[in-house]
Amino acid sequence: MEQKIVYYNDELNDEFSDAKITPDIIDENYKYIHRNIFWKIGEVIVFVISLPIKSLVPKFKFHIKYIGKEIIKKYKHQGYFIYANHTQPFCDTFIPTNHVFPKTNALIVNPENVSMKGLRTLVKMLHAIPIPNGISGMKNFFEAIEYYLIKKKSSITIYPEAHIWPYCTFIRNFTDVSFKYPIKYNCPSFCVTNTYHKYGKNGVQIISYIDGPFFANDNISSIKEKQKDLRNRIYNRMCERAKENDLEVVKYIRKEEQ
Repeated sequence: MEQKIVYYNDELNDEFSDAKITPDIIDENYKYIHRNIFWKIGEVIVFVISLPIKSLVPKFKFHIKYIGKEIIKKYKHQGYFIYANHTQPFCDTFIPTNHVFPKTNALIVNPENVSMKGLRTLVKMLHAIPIPNGISGMKNFFEAIEYYLIKKKSSITIYPEAHIWPYCTFIRNFTDVSFKYPIKYNCPSFCVTNTYHKYGKNGVQIISYIDGPFFANDNISSIKEKQKDLRNRIYNRMCERAKENDLEVVKYIRKEEQ
């Protein structure tokens, strides 16, 4: 398999997805929760149709293997957050969903994810929760989180790296902003680290490591410091798991290292 080389400037902001999408405005008018009976029927139809795709594509394309599923099953009767590395444009929608089945998994996403022409409704029915563009949309955003986390006892997946770097084998630096949610709602967090391995002659396997639970440190009084501490513990664990990678389909090189 020929290795691709990609040069980057900024771990926090560079984007290597091929999709170029103009994001919709997510404000106070954006409807996160639909209670219309026809929407509910649509969600059921989408769930049934997507189920074989969710399970078969990662299985046959990446021969996926989960390690640590027994950890997360202990929390099947409550809501929690999942933090994962963002390395696949399509399968990242499914990878954190399969190992929590039959629990619903929602995803906190950028506005671009619900702005794709022809796919907007489908993505929304797959429980995407887009981050608002401004402060006006935050009330509805948090109501959506509470709906899934507390009422439905769902898992909510977050990709803290924010941008897709296909097949990236290291954990990119990310901020602690998304770690305020488990602290705000006093719930557990888990991390999922997807690693890449050779499979057969030319195949690629993903081994997905599940770790946790992680809780806010109650010995820290400052909310901001709790947030930072939770981020650091999850980041460090993901970095440890990333050492298991033994296949580099795409090699990412910082430009000044050339």
